[in-house]
Amino acid sequence: MSKLIDKLAWLRIENHKALCVRSKGKQLFYIPGGKRDPGESDQQALCREIQEELSVALEPASLSLFGTFIDQADGKDDGTQVQITCYQADYQGELAVDSEIEELAWLGYGDLPRCSLVVKQLFEHLYREGLIR
Repeated sequence: MSKLIDKLAWLRIENHKALCVRSKGKQLFYIPGGKRDPGESDQQALCREIQEELSVALEPASLSLFGTFIDQADGKDDGTQVQITCYQADYQGELAVDSEIEELAWLGYGDLPRCSLVVKQLFEHLYREGLIR
């Protein structure tokens, strides 16, 4: 029986690199974001998660859906998949790691080995579209 972990992610691309984060105690990078709390909209949950992880405020009016990606969840039993629904948005403030985040990095296509499986899939898409290098 497969299990699905449903997450929201903030896709931020600058200078052909994507903003990624690594949690404390983890090796692989992922796109910042997280899970909805009960009753939260995608917009509310993503704004809250990004504030908690990176200390910046997303601009809700600028949120636009980029796409959804699904793959095997890292460090979970086979068949446990993670789905990330990616949104792009402008933000205000200074990016800084907070809460459970140990490191933030701007990663490109050459950084695939440092990324989670679902992020690798996203990066393949971004590379094909010419959005990252």
